[in-house]
Amino acid sequence: MLHETALIATIATGLGLAFLFGLLTSRLHLPPILGYLLAGVAVGPFTPGFVANTALAPQLAELGVILLMFGVGLHFSITDLLSVRRIAVPGAIAQIIAAAILGAFVAWLWGWSWGSGLVFGLSLSVASTVVLLRSLEDRGALDSVDGRIAVGWLIVEDLVTVLVLVLLPLFSKVLGDLAQENANTAGFSGIFGIDFMKILGLMLLKMATFGILMFAVGRRVVPWLLGNVVKTGSRELFTLAVLAIALGIAVGAATLFGVSIALGAFFAGVIVNESDFSHEAASNALPLQDAFAVLFFVSVGMLFDPRILIQQPLDVIAVVLIILVGKSLASFLIVLAFGYPLHTALTISASLAQIGEFSFILVALAISLGLLPKEAQSLIVAGAMISITINPFIFRSLAPVERWIRRWRGLASALERPAGALAQLLPSVDAGRLHDHVVLIGYGRVGASVVEELALHNIPYVIIEQSRERIEALREIGLPVIFGDATRPEVLGDAHLERARLVLVSTPDAYHSRAILALAKRLNPAIDVVIRTHSDEERMFLESNGAVRALVEEREMAISLTRHALRRFGVIHDMEAVAARALK
Repeated sequence: MLHETALIATIATGLGLAFLFGLLTSRLHLPPILGYLLAGVAVGPFTPGFVANTALAPQLAELGVILLMFGVGLHFSITDLLSVRRIAVPGAIAQIIAAAILGAFVAWLWGWSWGSGLVFGLSLSVASTVVLLRSLEDRGALDSVDGRIAVGWLIVEDLVTVLVLVLLPLFSKVLGDLAQENANTAGFSGIFGIDFMKILGLMLLKMATFGILMFAVGRRVVPWLLGNVVKTGSRELFTLAVLAIALGIAVGAATLFGVSIALGAFFAGVIVNESDFSHEAASNALPLQDAFAVLFFVSVGMLFDPRILIQQPLDVIAVVLIILVGKSLASFLIVLAFGYPLHTALTISASLAQIGEFSFILVALAISLGLLPKEAQSLIVAGAMISITINPFIFRSLAPVERWIRRWRGLASALERPAGALAQLLPSVDAGRLHDHVVLIGYGRVGASVVEELALHNIPYVIIEQSRERIEALREIGLPVIFGDATRPEVLGDAHLERARLVLVSTPDAYHSRAILALAKRLNPAIDVVIRTHSDEERMFLESNGAVRALVEEREMAISLTRHALRRFGVIHDMEAVAARALK
């Protein structure tokens, strides 16, 4: 193929096959990322047929990395992280350490050095943001307590990985220099010697200078620049400005400060996120970001050699077991150790049972630095494709696994620690007043609005919440709240369900809602149950199984907007008829 058309052919073929394979995997209810990776395998040098330009693919992948990292920074929420910091920060760090140790041990068995094994384990420790968010959205659990913990956990993993990407070149240089000088006697004392400290100090100084410059100057210049572009009224110029900021800061960070382009792009996203134009920037940059992210996954797939599945099947199995069993078991035990319910522990462990984009970026950097052999790339891609394929089935198995564990009461009691004082009402709460009261399950944005109205009209209520951080905050302001999983009889018993008039479920987790409905009706057959849900199919199931009403979020919003519009125009209407039409 002519050199002039190689770039066009690579992009066209990559995007075309990515679309076909992505559509196929979506039809099979699998994440589209799997399809993008398979498209890369199809046009790679290790499979017959058309072979894309392997020299151009890494450059396209580099653009994909910049835009991916910019997107991570653009959606970084310090508020979300702080809301679950007590479990997400120590939990994610502990899980990363566990995965790194497992990876290093397996790599040691393969004959790799301890340094290579450690980097390999780190690449196995971080889950895919895209896969996780898609899985939580499909379950309607993104806004639940479990969803917030999973997202906060992933934010910490991303931040740790960004730090590793920055420091890895430094460690590789020192290790390489010391290996050449004295391969047998270097050891830890040599690694952390004077030369290392000088280089580390210089790098930290550069990073600090870059960070100060970004937050001192960038926080003023970037919003000012975007504000002036907005005044022009040109959507194209705004999109161009966002992309210029992302690419310019990333390249400038690498050129002027010796910082990785990944960190530069991440900082660019964080700065834009703090401006008033973050939502507009996200929506405008999203199409191009998605396109190059697809090319990134395609280019990763091109580097995968399928022969490794035949030549090294035991190695592939070991990688998959670390991802699906090692990481999941570590996160499961960590969440339980922090006193969270069994349902939360299972959800977090399933959420992290896969790897994705950060793993590819980290292993590619390690290979370029000579820290990992090339076969590590194929092992990571094989582990990603297999874990991404299996992950939806793991989520579907959560309900039967939890039922099986709870069937063995001794096992469930051993796993779940008593919540102590948090599981009881405050002494200042008059339990005798809890008669004909409301049991509110979940205190998020929706639950907070409900509580405000109940208090305004002096209606007695009690809250059941699974977030320990939120429980402590609510206790400080004197609200009647109980810590625990509402799918457990003893928790609903502490809320005096037998004397309640109404149960309101404000969390849209489908499995949770079904379990609460069944248990509430068993403990108090006369009680009314109203549930927030996310689909018409789930609404029909819940209402046919005893719920007085299941409210679909989008549908209820449509009804409210319709009511306001009709009243504004003075139209006489029957809201029951409007609601009935909306439910069709």
